[in-house]
Amino acid sequence: MSQLDELKKFTVVVADTGDFESMRAFTPQDATTNPSLILQAAGKPQYRPLVDQAIAEHQGSALSGPALLDSVIDRVLILFGKEILKIVPGRVSTEVDARLSFDTEGTVTKARKLIADYAKEGIPKERVLIKIASTWEGIKAAEILQKEGINCNLTLLFSLAQAVACADAGVKLISPFVGRILDWYKASTKQDYAPTEDPGVLSVTEIYHYYKKHGHATEVMGASFRNKGEITELAGSDLLTIAPTLLAELAASDEPLTRKLDPAVSAAMDIPKRVYDEKTFRLEMNDDAMATEKTAEGIRKFAIDIVKLEQLLSAALAAA
Repeated sequence: MSQLDELKKFTVVVADTGDFESMRAFTPQDATTNPSLILQAAGKPQYRPLVDQAIAEHQGSALSGPALLDSVIDRVLILFGKEILKIVPGRVSTEVDARLSFDTEGTVTKARKLIADYAKEGIPKERVLIKIASTWEGIKAAEILQKEGINCNLTLLFSLAQAVACADAGVKLISPFVGRILDWYKASTKQDYAPTEDPGVLSVTEIYHYYKKHGHATEVMGASFRNKGEITELAGSDLLTIAPTLLAELAASDEPLTRKLDPAVSAAMDIPKRVYDEKTFRLEMNDDAMATEKTAEGIRKFAIDIVKLEQLLSAALAAA
């Protein structure tokens, strides 16, 4: 039995890709995408029909300018999500525009529209997770959406403060970014880390223990892995979202895999309860240089890729 098969015994495996063939190959339960992955996929010939469909559906539309482009992008996201849900039995994560990361009202409005668009395709909201950056404004938006039964995946999460605020907001799922935490520490300290000492692994482990100790229902999904060792050290996490290259490594390995995270172990730990309001959240984030820098960097990068996707679609609209 491969390490991937072993991992699936106690962790839900999610495909971190916009590539349909990779999803079919590794049979994950869920799939997650982001603007970068959709941009990569939209530029490939095999996915061009989805882009062409979105554009064709807007021919003769009363919309124009930014409103037209925004509508086409939403349609591309829905069409990708619809195809993904034909492959995976569980959920797909669809991301809100990163440029709304500091706009609670704008995030709520966009999320409601995406869910309504999925509903028009016959896809129930239970099969969709709305991805939102783990800013204070994003967490507050997710709190509103969760009360409406719209499940959220809080992404770009790098700290316990963000994780606790998400849990207290009733968020369905969080995606702490393991590899990006490691990147920051490697750049900062100029040293390498073994998987057992990996700062990203330690961060997700701390969040997992906190959630299980205090009975939070919010699911922990480790994300953004740099190597297989990070994944095996988090075996037992509720979910792990893994890129195709690392899924292939796990599938090709028959090394023993031991469960590292167990809710029964977490429950026996002495972990004090934390509570955040906006002021304490912002102060703790400000004091955490890594979390502040990586959250901001992630938002910038996703926003850049949204702009690139807009440019790709603008050119396609002009050529239609």
